[in-house]
Amino acid sequence: MINIESYLTIAKENSAELTVKKSTFVCNVARTTTEQDAQIFIEKIKGLHPKARHHCFAYLIGSKNDIQRQSDNGEPSGTAGVPILDVLLKKNVRNTTAVVTRYFGGIKLGTGGLIRAYGQVTTLALNNAIVLIKPQNVTKITIDYAQLGRLQNFAAENQLVIESITYQENIQLYLLTNLTETSANLAKIRDLLNGKGIFKPSGTKYIEIPQDK
Repeated sequence: MINIESYLTIAKENSAELTVKKSTFVCNVARTTTEQDAQIFIEKIKGLHPKARHHCFAYLIGSKNDIQRQSDNGEPSGTAGVPILDVLLKKNVRNTTAVVTRYFGGIKLGTGGLIRAYGQVTTLALNNAIVLIKPQNVTKITIDYAQLGRLQNFAAENQLVIESITYQENIQLYLLTNLTETSANLAKIRDLLNGKGIFKPSGTKYIEIPQDK
């Protein structure tokens, strides 16, 4: 059964870089739906930066962030994995892994400096990478050609998504609606089409909506 809750996660892999007192911090983030996915991503990033001194990480897995892991990977305890995890939690993302690779520049940053650097670069990597995963009801609607314009205008005015249109003897399209608004929207469409058209529920799916910083 599909999880009907909306949630935030990463749209696709993203990265950011930050230099602090000659140390370079590179954060890579990815959507990971299992702990195995997270571990594979971590190893992938390690392979991309074999000469780096540290590969610190944190990840959240599950619909309620049931699995939470973090690692300082050789940095002083609490200075890397925890601030990375804190950013993920504050951004309210799920099923997300962040790996921060550090190239040491020869100057010690101190506990506070490390915490700030690991947190800042993780925040940078998440900017413009987060999407809202939102469940939608899918309704297959069969109409005459003369009705298409009215239905398209209604969808545009009410910010509804027409996922696909098939032009045959008549028109078949798939309309996406918010779970709590489906009945009201379909009733309005029936009125708009003067009771014509065939409406068939066709399941539920997720759509991804980009989020601002």
